[in-house]
Amino acid sequence: MAGDVKTRRLPPDETGLETAANLLRDGALVAFPTETVYGLGGDATNDLAVAKIFETKGRPHFNPLIVHVGSTEEAQRLSRWSDVAEELARSFWPGALTLILPRSNNCPVSKLASAGLETLALRVPGHDLARTLISRADCPIAAPSANLSGRLSPTSADHVLEHLDGLAAGVIDGGLCSIGVESTVLDLTTDQPVLLRPGGMPLEALSELIGDIGLTGDNAKIKSPGMLARHYAPSTPIRLNATHVNTGEALLGFGATELECTDNLSQTGDLIEAAANLFAMLHELDRAGHQGIAVMPIPESGLGSAINDRLRRASSSD
Repeated sequence: MAGDVKTRRLPPDETGLETAANLLRDGALVAFPTETVYGLGGDATNDLAVAKIFETKGRPHFNPLIVHVGSTEEAQRLSRWSDVAEELARSFWPGALTLILPRSNNCPVSKLASAGLETLALRVPGHDLARTLISRADCPIAAPSANLSGRLSPTSADHVLEHLDGLAAGVIDGGLCSIGVESTVLDLTTDQPVLLRPGGMPLEALSELIGDIGLTGDNAKIKSPGMLARHYAPSTPIRLNATHVNTGEALLGFGATELECTDNLSQTGDLIEAAANLFAMLHELDRAGHQGIAVMPIPESGLGSAINDRLRRASSSD
């Protein structure tokens, strides 16, 4: 439910960025674009600001937040860095990769952002506006997706305002997100790196650089966002791997098909295009009042792994 004061839609220019930075320094929350999805940002070193993120989203406090920083050097100051982290950061940052690392001694990031764990989820975003905002605010920014907890992730400022108008102080309108699914999360606190969440950085690219990567189990301890069984969910029920359409259902297609689709993630079967369209199309279908949303099968390779992960969590009844 929206608050009494409207959220300010800020332009993606010097004035908008300076306004947003001032709001963050004052402990307010500001939504901003990244290449993955829009984030709901707060000063990661401010306990009250971080608590406000959880309260605003209705987010469980055991679910950690990703801390966005402007450079690898800043990530090194906040964590106990490793050779593997250095190799990954050199190849994939800025970008859609989040690394889980031990907190450094005297790390200033609020323990609440880590859900009380001695680890930290860190990312250097690949969006110029996001990194400029971090620099202007002069603080690491804790930022989960800018939506109500468990709901569809936002890939535009309009999506943010659908759920958070009046709950965030401002949103920088940077247009549509280029990737459209959240970052890949890799745990580097164990002997072997472990994939905690598939996302915008394909697992194949990471494995090619650092070798074998473990996969987390269903009952694994929650060390990063996106590990809850039900997440990224619209109000409308979702049915996966659909080969037909039931009465009252919308069909979300993928690739060339003889079925009549309400919408199609990518008519050419392009997984990059499908990922960019996923949340925007689910938002539209959710608003349309269908009894259900049927989704055609999507390959599990490349970005398809992240798309299927989001769809499975969105369709879960847990």
